[in-house]
Amino acid sequence: MRARPASGMAKRVPPSPKATAIRMLARREYGRAELTERLLARGIPREDVERALGELEALGFLSDARYAHGVVAQKSGRYAKRAIVHALKQKGIASPAAEEALATLDGSDELAEATALWQRRFGTPPADEREKARHMRFLLSRGYSASLAFKVLRAAGARPAPDDD
Repeated sequence: MRARPASGMAKRVPPSPKATAIRMLARREYGRAELTERLLARGIPREDVERALGELEALGFLSDARYAHGVVAQKSGRYAKRAIVHALKQKGIASPAAEEALATLDGSDELAEATALWQRRFGTPPADEREKARHMRFLLSRGYSASLAFKVLRAAGARPAPDDD
């Protein structure tokens, strides 16, 4: 038979900031800024968080460049370059790491990507103005400019809006 502690339950020692960060990184990749926010939200002092993340960066477990490349790879082909730039800024990725990751998109043709995305989603030209607006909203929500979205729909055979004459 096991002896029970007098207090009823043994006290748990909270894991170190480094162990907590490693456990989080084992699930998925994080950028330094996002991981910092999450650790601070757990009540870990900022100095301890900075020290632990510095060690993890030195060991190669934490890398903004690797995280930025992952975000670009995940979103390319489904989002416009400007939407990807916005996502990287929102996640707090440093400029040099973001620029290096975005360099992989430099040779891409946005019109071709937008057309392929539209083709996968809709496939047929919009039948009326309401449907055309829906197609436009879709492309705009993916970060493409209005002029590029109009080009995609024009190339797909969408009828131009009637003139006011």
